[in-house]
Amino acid sequence: MNKPKIGIVGAGFAGAVLARELVESGRYEVTVYDEREHVAGNCHTSRDKKTGIMIHHYGPHIFNTSREDVWTYVNRWAKFGQYVNRVKAVTNRGVFSLPINLLTINQFFGKSLNPSEARDFVGTLGDQSIKEPKSFEDQALKFLGEDLYRTFFYGYTKKQWGVDPKDLPASILQRLPVRFNYDDNYYNQKYQGIPLNGYTEIVEKILDHDDIEVRLSTKFDPASRSEFAHVFYSGPMDGWFNYRLGRLQYRSLKFERFDEKGDFQGNPVINYCEEKVPYTRIAEHKHFTPWEEHNDTVCFREYSKLAEEGDTPYYPLRLNSDKALLQSYMNLADQESGVTFIGRLGTYRYLDMHVVIGESLDLAKKILATDPSREKWPTFSVRPL
Repeated sequence: MNKPKIGIVGAGFAGAVLARELVESGRYEVTVYDEREHVAGNCHTSRDKKTGIMIHHYGPHIFNTSREDVWTYVNRWAKFGQYVNRVKAVTNRGVFSLPINLLTINQFFGKSLNPSEARDFVGTLGDQSIKEPKSFEDQALKFLGEDLYRTFFYGYTKKQWGVDPKDLPASILQRLPVRFNYDDNYYNQKYQGIPLNGYTEIVEKILDHDDIEVRLSTKFDPASRSEFAHVFYSGPMDGWFNYRLGRLQYRSLKFERFDEKGDFQGNPVINYCEEKVPYTRIAEHKHFTPWEEHNDTVCFREYSKLAEEGDTPYYPLRLNSDKALLQSYMNLADQESGVTFIGRLGTYRYLDMHVVIGESLDLAKKILATDPSREKWPTFSVRPL
């Protein structure tokens, strides 16, 4: 008896994990499509031919999660090296540690406060006249005050989003980005690390199964979905509908490589917070593998820009106009049959790797539990609004 054929669009983590879970059930055959010539999507890594350094081609990716099942899953495919992400920030007041922590506060204000004193002190800085923040700027001023906001967030945020912080929703800064201890670990997740041989090897191993066919450098045509019992689509949601209602806005990134001898900046990532500096940060990739030794070094200046046609979309802008357009596309999607929208682009949400993997594992459990009633499979892995 022939197994139903499933089409999956996108060979990043969202599509690869789902493909593997489906075929390991023994019930399906899967064909995975990707327009790029490589798997792993924006997590693609490879050894630099010149230096031997592992390059994160679409910007730094540090794996971090508190979900034990997700951590167990990725460790099934690769050995992870210990890594703690410590970010520094260059400002007009000097170089500081991010996220803002007790050392940052004491250095910035020339004090020697203990945790409780620092908490009380920062509490006096905020603009208490702002009762209900309506924008990113309101949120920052309410909790941080003018000095910290202007020094660390205003210029960087404006460069990253291409929008004045007054025009960004307050939800982007959901909680006070301050720690009242000396912990400078950028993440607060239980597990953190970087695979010894990069992320692409992980995805290649996930997709290495007799019942998975991978078609790279191949654009999927929604008109051909009749070939499959069901399609899972991790491309841009508006792209599925050929942008008939307009384009959802994304930010894209441009990377400017430069090579140096020795150690250029002494840290994997340094943010440049001043608006007058055109790039947002510099990443020095050999520092992402501290267990390796390299005499030379490869760095990338990172520039943020509005994604235009042909650009790689990185993260959704999600302004009010985008959310209105998103709702219209969701209405169209709800009228579709035989397709589920998944992943960062398919659901128009900013998602880290661990969230994408977790959602694909959860979706696989859900759809396999409802099998064989594919008409009950959801339109979205997670509804975007």
